[in-house]
Amino acid sequence: MANKDPKTVTEQIEILRKRGMLFHKEELVPHFLENISYYRLKGYWWEMQSNKVEHKFNDNSYFEDVINLYNFDRYLRLLMFDAIERIEVALRTKLIYHLSLSYGPLWYLDYTIFTDGINQMSIAGHLSGEITRSKEQFIVEHKYKHKNELPEAWKALEVASMGSLSKIYKNLDHQLPEKAAIALQFGFNSHSDFSSFLEATTVIRNVIAHHSRLWNNNITIKYLWPKNLKNVPITYIPNENQRAKLFPLFSLILYALENVSPNSSIKGKFYKLLEEYSNVPVHKMGFPVNWQTQPIWVK
Repeated sequence: MANKDPKTVTEQIEILRKRGMLFHKEELVPHFLENISYYRLKGYWWEMQSNKVEHKFNDNSYFEDVINLYNFDRYLRLLMFDAIERIEVALRTKLIYHLSLSYGPLWYLDYTIFTDGINQMSIAGHLSGEITRSKEQFIVEHKYKHKNELPEAWKALEVASMGSLSKIYKNLDHQLPEKAAIALQFGFNSHSDFSSFLEATTVIRNVIAHHSRLWNNNITIKYLWPKNLKNVPITYIPNENQRAKLFPLFSLILYALENVSPNSSIKGKFYKLLEEYSNVPVHKMGFPVNWQTQPIWVK
């Protein structure tokens, strides 16, 4: 039988102790396990195990270090969400502005400006669902005044998820000058590279939105490393394995922010976060030796 019996907090602590976990203040441990589930924390103590089959911990593995890492990851997610929000808002704004001026208020329903009209019908259908669920006042007013009519792009895209925005951008006809213009405003010379960046960033955003572990998580999507950028964010081209970790994508996010939010304090806040959590092994996030000297990371 694969199913295990549920364990009390006391039993959970005893399991950790038998596997070699140490505690500085054991009296505080129940509080954490009552508010953060055992299996949520498991992702943070995984790296501390010398034998992952028998779940044996390395020497000097302290529960407090697990909580420290958990808190670091929580603040990292908040910081990354701040960064991605700026990119999402800028993308939404540029799509609305450029495409509405060129193709009218309902351009997202004009399937002739997309590479795949059937795919755009599906995207528009999903967007229609987002509009239906929205409680934003401007959407409520539109539904009241214009029953059974989809709203203009500047209303519709304001309630679109980043995933929808990314899909809309990717599906735009490759020959549209507006598609190239938007990529350039983010510092990308290739709309394909920019679209790939958006897809990867959306994956990270979804990890954050679900409060999942970020710091040493693998990025599941295989994204393109952009060519011919205006400025080189890092001095090497990361291979596929390196791109599965956070550092390369974080570097590209900072690069995009330099173009659309040049006064952002994201980089400075990350340095401060590392000062506060100096024991975090940043190499597990794909940060190379002397990463601070990489162009985009220089203070």
